[in-house]
Formats: sequence, structure tokens, C-alpha cells
Amino acid sequence: FEGKLEANNRWVQLAAMVPWQSFEKQYATLFSPDRGSPAKPFRMAFGALILKERLNCSDEELVEQIRENPYLQYFLGLVEFSNEAPFEASMMVHFRKRISLEMIGEVNESLVEGLRSNDNPPSDDEPPGGNLSAVIEKPATEGSASTKNTDNKGRLILDATCTPADITYPTDSKLLNEAREKSETLVDVLHAQCPKAKIKPRTYRKVARKKWLIFSKKRQHTHAQIRKINRSLLGYLGRNLKHLDKLIDQDGLQTLNRA
Repeated sequence: FEGKLEANNRWVQLAAMVPWQSFEKQYATLFSPDRGSPAKPFRMAFGALILKERLNCSDEELVEQIRENPYLQYFLGLVEFSNEAPFEASMMVHFRKRISLEMIGEVNESLVEGLRSNDNPPSDDEPPGGNLSAVIEKPATEGSASTKNTDNKGRLILDATCTPADITYPTDSKLLNEAREKSETLVDVLHAQCPKAKIKPRTYRKVARKKWLIFSKKRQHTHAQIRKINRSLLGYLGRNLKHLDKLIDQDGLQTLNRA
């Protein structure tokens, strides 16, 4: 890198904490030495996943930020600044497939053990222009000024996890189906506890569930299909809400408290 990088920069400090070389050989076993183009090193692959989680951005935006920021390029293991991106955004898909949760857990354990056993974090390199030992303070000894007049006790355990979060996207259809199922449960509870209600209201739950399963199993949906299932779910939900109003008028909400 032309010039010097600040040793107290967050990406320089984080790069010094991760034991990159310890997992380089394990990562290399995933590739064949005789086939295909040379693979990206472990530091670049795992570092890209860390950057994506820390920056909370899309794959395309991440690649653009790496191209513009020398500190991010240093974090990925590049030895000099380049105006070209080190990889394309599509490579992030391969990085996520190749680095398993078990490997991420091993990196976390190695990082925590290194922080426990050494004054300085485990590092395979030091940033140009400074030594991180001056940035990371050594723990204070007993009787020193920093340990006096303090109420803090116990041990702090650090754990850095880098893994995509698989959270379902709350579409209108999913929300309507969940509301339909909950309304059916409320109808069952109120009817079972209501002495005046002799005939159980019809909710058409089997028909509604069948329609929902047919819709949800399709990978792609047209706008017409989405409008159709939403209209159907709204109809079932509206019918259930009317049944709930009648049951509440007959016996009140005390039934739910007893249930």
C-alpha cells in the first residue's frame, strides 16, 4: 500500500485478530490442484463474509466498497491498493457455500482461545505503518491503578460469528395465512367454552389450507396468482372474524381467559 495505514483502524485491528493462516490449508482441501482456475484464498473468502455482515449491504455494494476502500482491501489480504475489484459479486455465493458453519465455529473458538492465552491477538501479519501491540493494551496487573476503585468483576468472553441469517420474508400472503390459522384457533377455543353456541361455525380450513399449500409450493408466482390467493385468504379471514364477533357477543372475552 502506498503510504501507511492507521494501526487503530477497525479493519486493521480486526485483521490482526483473525488467525487466517491457521485455516488456509483446511480451506485449500476443498479444491482440486489440477482442475479449474486458482481459487481465492481463505482470507479473501472468509473476510468478504465478515465484511458483508458488518457493513450490512448487498453483494454488489460490498464489491464496490472493497474497490474504493484500501482498508477493506488490506483486510482481505491484498498487498497493495487496486482500483479493480478483487472478485465479482457472484463469487459471494460460492464463498457462502464453501465456508461451512463448522469452519466458522472453529475460527470463533481459535479466536477466543488466542485472546485468552495471549496478550496480543493471534495474527499472521501486521499492518504497514504500525504495530498493533501499541493499540491493544495489556491487561492490568493486580494492584495497578487501573484495577483500583472498580466494581467490575468476572470474565468477558468474546465470540465473533459470521453467518447469514435465514429469516423468512413476511409477504402479504404469508401474513394473511398466519392470521387465518390463528383466527381458526380462536374460533375453536371460543366455541368449545361457549355454552350457547351449539353449532360450530364453518371455517373451511381444509379448503383454505389446500389452496395455500398449492400456492406456497410454487417457486415463482405471477401477479394474478398472488392477487387470487390474497383475495381467497381475505375471504376466509373475514368469515372467521365475523364468527368471532358472534361468539364474543354470546359469551364475552372471559372465555379466552378461562382457556
